[in-house]
Amino acid sequence: MSKTTKSKTTKSKIAQEWEDMLARVECRNPNQPEFLTAVREVADVVETKACKDKAIRNQRIFERLTEPDRVVSFRVCWETDKGEIQINRGWRVQHCGAIGPYKGGLRFHPSVNLSILKFLAFEQTFKNALTGLPMGGGKGGSDFDPSGRSDREIMRFCQAFMTELFRHIGPQTDVPAGDINVGSREIGYLYGKYKQLTNTFSGAMTGKGLSYGGAPVRVEATGYGLIYFVREMLDAHLDAIKDKTVLISGSGNVALHAAERAIQLDAKVVTLSDSTGTLYFKDGLTEGHIKQIKKLKAKDGASLEAFKDKQGGVFSKTKKPWSYKADIALPCATQNELEEADAKQLIKNKVKLLAEGANMPCTEKAQKLLRESEVLYAPGKASNAGGVALSGLEMSQNAAFEKGDFDTLDEQLLSIMKSIHEKCKLFGSDDNQIDYVKGANLAAFDKVSNAMLAFGVH
Repeated sequence: MSKTTKSKTTKSKIAQEWEDMLARVECRNPNQPEFLTAVREVADVVETKACKDKAIRNQRIFERLTEPDRVVSFRVCWETDKGEIQINRGWRVQHCGAIGPYKGGLRFHPSVNLSILKFLAFEQTFKNALTGLPMGGGKGGSDFDPSGRSDREIMRFCQAFMTELFRHIGPQTDVPAGDINVGSREIGYLYGKYKQLTNTFSGAMTGKGLSYGGAPVRVEATGYGLIYFVREMLDAHLDAIKDKTVLISGSGNVALHAAERAIQLDAKVVTLSDSTGTLYFKDGLTEGHIKQIKKLKAKDGASLEAFKDKQGGVFSKTKKPWSYKADIALPCATQNELEEADAKQLIKNKVKLLAEGANMPCTEKAQKLLRESEVLYAPGKASNAGGVALSGLEMSQNAAFEKGDFDTLDEQLLSIMKSIHEKCKLFGSDDNQIDYVKGANLAAFDKVSNAMLAFGVH
């Protein structure tokens, strides 16, 4: 057999082994579409490196990464104000601790299931690696629906949830934070119960209140970090955010703080949205508008529809933000919110840049269209990393018994987002173009796989 024929045969065998591995992953995780989508996205990018590197291939690094280190599932029983017993499910997915303690948020929402949490934990592993901070990946939550619940009911649920979770977390083991429907109030109840059960005051959670070990900028970090990353993307392509028209979906922490920072940098933010529809301001929202919406949401969680009557905005129950013309699109609500038809509309309207502010907000088909178009597209594991980056700084602050100030932490956040962009550029540049999906995934996989190889097989 000639050397050429032998080389082709070897490559063919390796490629087949890769396909067989992906088939096994699909088979082992039936009815978990979100998780499998996340795996496929990373697999498509790292295949060449994973197949070419003999050590990575022989130690089956990627396949090992498709299995969480540990999945903890538990029952959560709690009592309503009427004395009725409620039963929910709780989970903590500790995905990969190769580069540090497991780190990732807790989500309370009726849509929460194992597939969503595995996808989020998988993504978190790579996102955390990009920050350069020593944090592994994890995620957790419950199918508990907080809407319509009293403050006392939410407190009782959080305490019941932590009564089981506390035995699986700690500052050197697993450090949860907030996510959808887990804000400062819920973190307070969760951490208070953890402190009581363990008789310790440690950095076992992030997103804490400033009065008990929290860090300034944590609330703003994901939204601010998103805008910092967008600014780096534009700068790398000899452009600027000033005077750009911006579409934002969502009206939670990420969306509102992304809008706030974009407005401060002289961009024109024209949309926000919630589950009831889209709020559109032709001439752009102001910082005053954002402050009023924050108050409205904090007071009674009212719909954005209630806001438009007082301010002159247009509210649509049928239109999505992506139907309007703009330069920049920032999906900041939830996973799979931006579908194939939305991507087509954005491309038709000649949007220049789309950066994910939520975790995997674009469906698989939408991602494919965006990557094949001329749109600058950044995946959430890069552009959405500001929140966990600040959480990492809060962990450092807690470990050192120190307290940072807003401006210093904001500068550190900016520096981390710049470094993430540089990694995307280093690993994703080709013919003077930057493929942010390729760059983010390869940079993160490189760091995680090196650590796993160093530890041997376990």
